[in-house]
Amino acid sequence: MGFLAKFKSSSWAYPTAVLSLYGFFANCRVAEPFLTPYLIGPNKNISGEVVTNYLFPIWTYSYLAFLFPVFLLTDFLRHKPLIMVQGFFLVTNYVLLCFAPGLPAMIFLQVNYAVVTSTEVAYFSYIYSVIPVENYQRATGYLRSAMLAGYTIGASLGQMLISLAEVDYFYINAITLGIVSVAFLVSFWLPMPQRSLFFKGKKDAAEGSQSQREGQLGAYRPEEPVTDVDEVGLGKEKMEHNGSAGWCSRENVATAGHLLWQSFRESYSSRHLIYWSLWWALATSGYVQIFNYIQLMWNHIEPSTTSSVYNGGVEAVCSLVGAAAAFSVGHIKVPWAVWGELALGLFSAIGTCAVFLMALTSSIWASYGGYVIFKSCYMLLITITTFQIASNLSMECYALTFGINTFVALSLQTIITGIFVDEAALGLDIVTQFIIYGSYYAAISVLFLIRGTYTACVSRCGPDLSETKELESNVEVISAERL
Repeated sequence: MGFLAKFKSSSWAYPTAVLSLYGFFANCRVAEPFLTPYLIGPNKNISGEVVTNYLFPIWTYSYLAFLFPVFLLTDFLRHKPLIMVQGFFLVTNYVLLCFAPGLPAMIFLQVNYAVVTSTEVAYFSYIYSVIPVENYQRATGYLRSAMLAGYTIGASLGQMLISLAEVDYFYINAITLGIVSVAFLVSFWLPMPQRSLFFKGKKDAAEGSQSQREGQLGAYRPEEPVTDVDEVGLGKEKMEHNGSAGWCSRENVATAGHLLWQSFRESYSSRHLIYWSLWWALATSGYVQIFNYIQLMWNHIEPSTTSSVYNGGVEAVCSLVGAAAAFSVGHIKVPWAVWGELALGLFSAIGTCAVFLMALTSSIWASYGGYVIFKSCYMLLITITTFQIASNLSMECYALTFGINTFVALSLQTIITGIFVDEAALGLDIVTQFIIYGSYYAAISVLFLIRGTYTACVSRCGPDLSETKELESNVEVISAERL
């Protein structure tokens, strides 16, 4: 009991452990790699064309509609309620998959799942509001590892149940329903943050600015102790924390708007950060599109009704290879500020070749291999990009940058879906779609190969000029912080 009390009172270990546990169960979705075979099979009996050109675009449009309001609500409600909402809607998602018949129910499912994906920002930003800044790096590593472990185990378990035990897809979804229900229950154990990043009163905002300045000098002072939601003194502490300025007061909203504008200027005042954010948005929109429709491509190459399906095994391999690639980023000494943009172009070119392979091959195993290469390249590069952006920004700015970059990526994905996928527009077949995705990634790779080559040449041939540009970039960021 003494150990548990000490562990629960820890400033970072307890919330990190609980959130990691939630992330593991929320991502251990045994049925996810087999969603398309389930929808077009005898359980739901929806045609592949309807799934491709009508059903999946609804998720894209709904996700875009929910993303920005959910981002603001996440900070306003202080993260935990939105994580609980995500857990609840995950449970609802698999209740619908298991027990709701008909196309209207699957349309509602897409809207329901859009709530799940839009609340991911709460999961990624929660930890920064409850732990000291010196533990950010360790906690982030644990959280991403927990997500990856959950996804790998879920995909592997699903593949074994399908291939070895020949379990029906319905029971795979029922098992997933039980697992995500555990995640929903775990979300209740999360401690309630006592501060938000942007919605603060005058006193809290001033203390936050002072803490940020001290944090940049290497000193950290926690603004508020982390307490459990069940503690007796929570109501009193909340009143003292909020003071005379209520959460919904005009002053608080004005302060939040000012802090958001400050964070926006800091995030995008440096050209170096703009280029990294540009790749993030462009590449992520293409990645999500390929991730959403790859099962339909595999079903086109080799129909799931007449052959074995190895989607789960492929996703598990992708997670492991991607994890190894991402892990190597933190242990290989590479001057990413110099060579990073060239790496974006090179690995994007490799990913481009993989996408064209998936589009043009008639071999399911070649398509599986292309997907592993593509997804591994993306996971490697998004890790480098995240590190480069986060290392140059405060966590308040990083949370906003994450939201804006995701919003831009989703907007681009919505445009692609609306033009090429939606049956109301072109409604292209799956092969033609993947040829377009490959062409899209080819344009990204050419852009960053040119930019990366220029940056590397400037650094190698004119180090003084490179240092001057870096200094100017830092001055731009400092100037934005003072505004």
